[in-house]
Amino acid sequence: MYKFIDLFAGCGGLEDGFLQSGKYTDIAAVEWLKPQVNTLIHRLETKWNIPDAKERVMHFDIQREEELFSGWDDKKFGNSNGLDYFVDKAEGIDVIIGGPPCQAYSIAGRVRDENGMHDDYRNYLFEHYLNVVDRYRPKAFVFENVPGILSAAPGGVPITDLIREGFLNINYDIVEDLKIAKLNASDYGVPQNRERVIIVGIDKNRYNNSQEILLRFYSEVLEKYKENRKITVREAIGDLPACMPYFDEEHHKKRISHMTPETTITWQKPRYHNLRDMDTFKILADDIETGRREYDSKKISELYEKKVGSKSPIHRYHVLEPDIPSTTIIAHLYKDGNRFIHYDSKQCRSITVREAARLQSFDDDFEFVGAQGNAYQMIGNAVPPQLAKRIALALSDMMEEYLES
Repeated sequence: MYKFIDLFAGCGGLEDGFLQSGKYTDIAAVEWLKPQVNTLIHRLETKWNIPDAKERVMHFDIQREEELFSGWDDKKFGNSNGLDYFVDKAEGIDVIIGGPPCQAYSIAGRVRDENGMHDDYRNYLFEHYLNVVDRYRPKAFVFENVPGILSAAPGGVPITDLIREGFLNINYDIVEDLKIAKLNASDYGVPQNRERVIIVGIDKNRYNNSQEILLRFYSEVLEKYKENRKITVREAIGDLPACMPYFDEEHHKKRISHMTPETTITWQKPRYHNLRDMDTFKILADDIETGRREYDSKKISELYEKKVGSKSPIHRYHVLEPDIPSTTIIAHLYKDGNRFIHYDSKQCRSITVREAARLQSFDDDFEFVGAQGNAYQMIGNAVPPQLAKRIALALSDMMEEYLES
């Protein structure tokens, strides 16, 4: 079993996939948002039978490196022995996984920010990831991020150049052409078109032909784990019980717009929608359901203006097509679900937390701890576990063949 630590762990999508592969064991994880920490602890305790998960999952700010390594006693973050303690106890680690927050690299984020996010501190969180790699010298690392990282250039310098130079300075290599590191989760058992850059790095001290090994990892080893067909939205969520709408004033006064079905599956409960939005969702879902498809971007914008009374430069509604993979599930879901409308026009709603989780390939026994908004946010920010599992298996294959020394 390969031993790993997880940085910027979130709710644990990447970690869950690695554990599902059966090839890895968890040593420690670091995450600074409390609902995500609580969710990961719960998962490790209940699914993976890790009794000391509360100690292994560290609620802390990775930027405070000295304390991260040696331990802390803090009013905000509690106390911990630090990463050194767990790595020493495990007699070293084999792999580091994780990905710094992606908002600063996101193309959409840069468009919205008046300064193109050039001054965002998150541009440089990868440096702390790099320093952890340098301290513990794993055989390999997995660094996940959004495709926008390939074009991000804070201060005019491509962030990928900084990342490559940083890892070379500590004698780790990543593939020269990072375009081949861009994967689509829909190719790996995830019912969603979700492109992500998966940077795998390896310790140059262990072998001489690092570029050849990395090229083979992407072009041959990882290719073995692609699926022959893509999973559709209907296949992913179509068996979940329907959440039928209420149109009466009494329910809406209580901010209840839909019935909650009786089911043992958790989080199959819609958020509240007002009558205006429910009518809009019905119109747009029916347009696809009947095959009319009259609502292009222009007509959707006109519908928005008619319903809301104001104009929008982009159309704010999108119905999930039932017979293809979903569009990319994003953290914005915690604000509203207007771009994730359920395809069944009779239900007049956006997707539930459980439906979003399934589209991200989370198992139904994966419990999200926190409020509904927290759950949507952590799902949108997560690495799909099924993509993570296949990356883990491919990495294991590569290490077994090349990196066993």
